[in-house]
Amino acid sequence: MTRFLPKTFWQLVFAALMAASAYVTFVRFYHGLGSSTNLNDQFPWGLWIGFDVLCGVGLAAGGFTLAATVHIFHLERFKPIVRPAILTAFIGYLLVIVALMFDLGQPWRIWHPLIMWNPRSVMFEVGWCVTLYTTVLALEFAPVVLERFGLRKPLRILKSVMLPLVIAGVLLSTLHQSSLGSLYLIMPHKLSPLWYSPLLPILFYISAIGVGLAMTIFESYHSSRAFGRQLEFPLVKRLSEVLAVVLAFYLALRLVDMKSRGAFQLLESPGIERWLFGLEMVLMALPMLLLFREKIRNQPRAIYWCSVSYLMGFMAHRMNVAITGIESASGVRYTPKWMEVVITLGLIALGFAVFRWVTALLPIFSDEEERPSIAIKVKPMPVRNDAFQTVAPVR
Repeated sequence: MTRFLPKTFWQLVFAALMAASAYVTFVRFYHGLGSSTNLNDQFPWGLWIGFDVLCGVGLAAGGFTLAATVHIFHLERFKPIVRPAILTAFIGYLLVIVALMFDLGQPWRIWHPLIMWNPRSVMFEVGWCVTLYTTVLALEFAPVVLERFGLRKPLRILKSVMLPLVIAGVLLSTLHQSSLGSLYLIMPHKLSPLWYSPLLPILFYISAIGVGLAMTIFESYHSSRAFGRQLEFPLVKRLSEVLAVVLAFYLALRLVDMKSRGAFQLLESPGIERWLFGLEMVLMALPMLLLFREKIRNQPRAIYWCSVSYLMGFMAHRMNVAITGIESASGVRYTPKWMEVVITLGLIALGFAVFRWVTALLPIFSDEEERPSIAIKVKPMPVRNDAFQTVAPVR
């Protein structure tokens, strides 16, 4: 009986979040943004942009990172984790679009940039890239659905054009992941120098690559626990090695840039900004230092928690750019209304639920064309408590 209590508890939490989100949705679209948020003319971008969009797009970066790794660089050993990564990215981008519908003053006009071109606007480029990349993700995910229903002919056609699709997806991701940073280049005097930088587009892109790796580790760990599956630990270990290098490059570039602009002097000023800056740097630097140690990379749980630490640091940085840095420069204080928080938590919960539902219905963790047609004798292996387990050697 007690075995099912945790599952029942989370089901109740999910139901409560969905009910609260439904109420907030009614208030938002019936009474407007003023009744459901604490946004105003002095602070028009809040939690829904800072977290749901800036963080959401970054957290979905595993799709283009793993797709490029397997299909462009032909590192086939990572193929078992491509499909979950693409599914995570696809769900992530769909939820970003849903979050935008809440944040836009007139959401029914979300399609206007597609026909009312303004090529001088960064928002125009972001809108087009997100729309196109979501379409590409749908096509990259389509083979899973075609396999499920045995549609062999369209499956062959789609796989024949998969490489151009992946290349297009990488290009589109590169454009809009960096362009999210470009949005803030136009406000050098409205964003604190602790976070403003002419290198923001590059920093946003590099951090997104790291998040793609960390999210793949995070998703693989929880999928292994939830579905009782085994994942080759060497894949996860290799991802952690690359993550350490990406983090080192990102932190070095950012610190050198801050030193060249004299931004470190602001850390001597009183205020919460220096503590939030320190928090995000610790959350990123700590996993980087730990993952450079072989002893840490040999422990699945340690790799998982290092990934969680970086994901928290990444979200702290994006939220500092979107909220803390602008508050500091403008002198305006913004505290999200409880309705904003409910919608954000509801979207996160919905993402987890959709991922679990889709993985239960479709062959996300298998590839029908690569299943062996002959039996392979496998040496028995002892059961381990870690979520990641190594695959037994083949005789």
